[in-house]
Amino acid sequence: MTPSLPEPLFSLCIFLKKSLQLQDQELDKILSWAEKYPCAHSLWFGGFLGFLNIYHPEYAKAVYRRADPKAGDFYDFFVPWIGKGLVVLHGPKWFQHRRLLTPAFHNDILKSYVSLMADSSKVMLDKWEKRITKDKSLDIFEDVCLMTLDSLLKCTFSTGLKVRSSDKTTLPTAIHDLTAMIQQRIKTFLYHNDLIYWFSPHGRRFRNACRIIHCNTEKMIKERKERLKDKRELENIQKKRRLDILDILLCAKDENGEGLPDEDISAETDTLMFGGHDTTGTGISWLLYCLALHPEHQQRCREEIKEILGDRETIQWNDLSNMPYITMCIKESLRLYPPVPQMYRQLNQPVTFFDGRTLPEGSLVSLHVYALHRNPTVWKDPEVFDPLRFSQDNLSDQHSFAFLPFSAGPRNCIAQQFAMTEMKVSLALTLLRFELSPDLNKPPNEVVQLLLRSTTGIHLHLKKLS
Repeated sequence: MTPSLPEPLFSLCIFLKKSLQLQDQELDKILSWAEKYPCAHSLWFGGFLGFLNIYHPEYAKAVYRRADPKAGDFYDFFVPWIGKGLVVLHGPKWFQHRRLLTPAFHNDILKSYVSLMADSSKVMLDKWEKRITKDKSLDIFEDVCLMTLDSLLKCTFSTGLKVRSSDKTTLPTAIHDLTAMIQQRIKTFLYHNDLIYWFSPHGRRFRNACRIIHCNTEKMIKERKERLKDKRELENIQKKRRLDILDILLCAKDENGEGLPDEDISAETDTLMFGGHDTTGTGISWLLYCLALHPEHQQRCREEIKEILGDRETIQWNDLSNMPYITMCIKESLRLYPPVPQMYRQLNQPVTFFDGRTLPEGSLVSLHVYALHRNPTVWKDPEVFDPLRFSQDNLSDQHSFAFLPFSAGPRNCIAQQFAMTEMKVSLALTLLRFELSPDLNKPPNEVVQLLLRSTTGIHLHLKKLS
């Protein structure tokens, strides 16, 4: 006879199993509910924690044009990883950090990043050229995320290729694992209890992954601080036309001449390490998949970039504003596959929606971006890849809160222009080098792990172009 589990342990195992099953089926369930309830529906975790799941542009406008804080319980799960940076902060301190970091993403600074992004993309493409075979596809996801990590380190931390090759393997893996573990914790109500979570195997894995991230961050900050002790080095940095994020954080002073505390510097650095490469890598991977599925759009993008470059091989800042079709394809890919498919808020004052329904202060709200972008009452033929939705002729008919891959309002993504720049650069260089087609035997299986992942990878066939 098989020994039976004690009743409490057996119940916990059943609960965890059902939670994971719900996660695997979540996107299909949400889309079916969105079809039945076109604006919003309630959603409960474990029968104890409920919030309103919204996916209509008017509902999104009512909440996201305000600066309500991120939903406390959910975003508190990030704190052991990224500390209290822009993702978690609210109120005056959030405003201070936002104001401090905004200049780092100004166009004048982004200009100098284009060549660095191109260098990272070319390293990835060279690797692919050596690995491709006629009959075997490549899972591009890990390579794309390594590329965006290289790009992030060069552009915003000036570390370039000084990071050890071993770090390039463990760091992205740790970030990938942490996003999956936080999503699992959100979906598993018992794991909302710190005592249960930190003594569980999942909690221990979470702590170990955090150590990898924090060791890398502490190393970068320590090295930069040592450099800044040299007055001439400090003067050179302050005179540079391009200050990186770490320079800005370490040199920032408040009205009393006090610098940021070390914990704030570490928090913003860790926040950027997550948001600055993992989300962009995810977006680029889905973009390449979309164009592999639609060769007619892929070819039109290729012709556009060839016409822009002519005999040149290097992409320049001014080229990016001359890519209307590529831009439309990027936006359509972000519509179908938003890297961050769900965002949470906790109302700090009541809200009244356009249909007269109301929510009181303290209510939890989830903006389901994936469902909003595929809502049939908002988008015609929402499952169809149609870049012309974002043509100038059609934009006038589009609701300002219908397309929200970077959120909206005062708490929108501070680095969205950085991400769009990198997507354009990497896509253009990839299409000049390869023809993409999908591996129909290995289709992606979409799942939410904070970001929109595929549990089966993203497999593409690559054909070298002459």
